[in-house]
Amino acid sequence: MALAAPPPAADPAPPPAATWRFPRAFWTANVIELFERAAYYGVFISLALFLSSVVGFTDVEAGWIGACFSAAIYFLPFVTGEVADRVGYRPALASAFALLSTGYAALALLPRPAPVLGSLGLIAVGGAFVKAVIAGTVARTSDAHNRARAYSLFYMMVNIGSFSGKTIAKPVRAALGVGAVPLYSAGAAFLALLVVILFYRPEREVAPAGPAASKPSLATMAAALKSGRFVALILITAGFWMIQGQLYASMPKYVLRTVGDGASPEWYANVNPFMVVLCVVPITQLMRGRAAVTSIGVALAMIPLSALLMALSPHLGRSMTLLGAPLHPVTLMMVLGIALQGLAECFLAPRYLEYASKLAPPGREALYLGYAHLNTFVAWFIGFVASGYLLERFCPDPARQTPALRAAHKAAIASGAPLPALWEHAHYLWFFFVGVGALAFLALLVFQRVTAAEDERGRS
Repeated sequence: MALAAPPPAADPAPPPAATWRFPRAFWTANVIELFERAAYYGVFISLALFLSSVVGFTDVEAGWIGACFSAAIYFLPFVTGEVADRVGYRPALASAFALLSTGYAALALLPRPAPVLGSLGLIAVGGAFVKAVIAGTVARTSDAHNRARAYSLFYMMVNIGSFSGKTIAKPVRAALGVGAVPLYSAGAAFLALLVVILFYRPEREVAPAGPAASKPSLATMAAALKSGRFVALILITAGFWMIQGQLYASMPKYVLRTVGDGASPEWYANVNPFMVVLCVVPITQLMRGRAAVTSIGVALAMIPLSALLMALSPHLGRSMTLLGAPLHPVTLMMVLGIALQGLAECFLAPRYLEYASKLAPPGREALYLGYAHLNTFVAWFIGFVASGYLLERFCPDPARQTPALRAAHKAAIASGAPLPALWEHAHYLWFFFVGVGALAFLALLVFQRVTAAEDERGRS
């Protein structure tokens, strides 16, 4: 008796197509992120000025304070991410925005050294919760097929918030003084709190865990830090963010001291989020077939060139015209350098977050994405400290000089004449960051060669 032929094998199911459709929690989280970023960047672009001109810290002291504050926001998410995974994303976000509203309001109402440090502490803790939870929500509401798109949309919303915050900060500073800017941020944080309470409903929550849950958590943390590639890429990309951080650490003071009080560093800095919003989605699509490290390499090749552009303004003189309108050379080179930074960021940021999220076990996305921000922790701590010393050396505060020197500086700004000798080499501070960017790019080339060799050995 003949055996019956086996039925034909079914065709394998096609892989799910990438989509731009995401659950409601994804879009709500992005709206919340927009409000939080508007509040944060409104204050952050003014923070160095606020610490010096309102509170009375020196450039070096303001650099150290800014370093601790900005680094804390990027170090704490690996702790706050763990807490959020255990207690639930919604309670964590509500608590975060209560802290942020209080911290920003206290910053404006109590502009004295001790209260200011306490206020910045509240803002750092609240911001760290938001950073871990929102990034974790994006990871949980996307999958391997659409995660790159999810993070490109998320990053676009981050930069819309950044653009909005800095746009509003300029007229507030001009009309009411830099000390009033935190009140605007307090209002934006309170609006975000209302959105969390009324609309934020995560698709999947993690139940609060008991004491025994600390064992797998510690194992996950150890696994993240044992990933040599992950740690190496954190340190390499820190070079990128060290230069990017100078939009807040050095640029506002540098511009106001070389161009004058009528300059608009808040709006110069807005060129960065404008470029990101305009380009991040098409660039992510352009690079979707490339490895994440390749896209990051493009960014690291561009970032030292941005600092070099900023350093070249003295070669254009003290005044120029563009299309018949007067334009300060510092303004032109700042805008060009910042635009190049924004373009570079489009190649780096979404792919870096995608890379980090793929390493995370299910349910531990917030923890891993908290660790992913350690590159900015390293970068902004070192960058802000370096900024304080570089400003004091090459572009010091005119308000702390002798009356005669202050008068000479003011007269040179008003007339367009060369600045006094004390500010003659102000642009030298940007050459330091050219070196940082070049070193980061060379380190990535070594990283690519080493990892490619490891992968080849693994396949053989």
